[in-house]
Amino acid sequence: QVQLVESGGGLVQPGGSLRLSCTASRLAVSNYFMDWYRQAPGMEREFLARSTTSGDTIASDSVRGRFTISRDNAKNTMYLQMNSLKPEDTAVYYCYVFISGREYWGQGTQVTVSS
Repeated sequence: QVQLVESGGGLVQPGGSLRLSCTASRLAVSNYFMDWYRQAPGMEREFLARSTTSGDTIASDSVRGRFTISRDNAKNTMYLQMNSLKPEDTAVYYCYVFISGREYWGQGTQVTVSS
């Protein structure tokens, strides 16, 4: 069974930074597109960024220029570097992969931006 485990969330002040990690088990991240999403209370889950197998990245308008997605294939881990955090970035952050018609999500990691 594919497993995704996020880590790195926490409480940070506005303007601060965090780096989230998503470590995969039973799949090689190098073979798949992988995404980051987030979900704030009372809101729908929102796409943030994608890392492709060719090394290209895509970011949503809401985070482009502040958040950077990357991956370390040797560690089988994907990252989300988040800078210039704002209170509206408060949410649970999830990593996601789609394999052979099936969706896989991690359990999420909470990010709270507050002074």
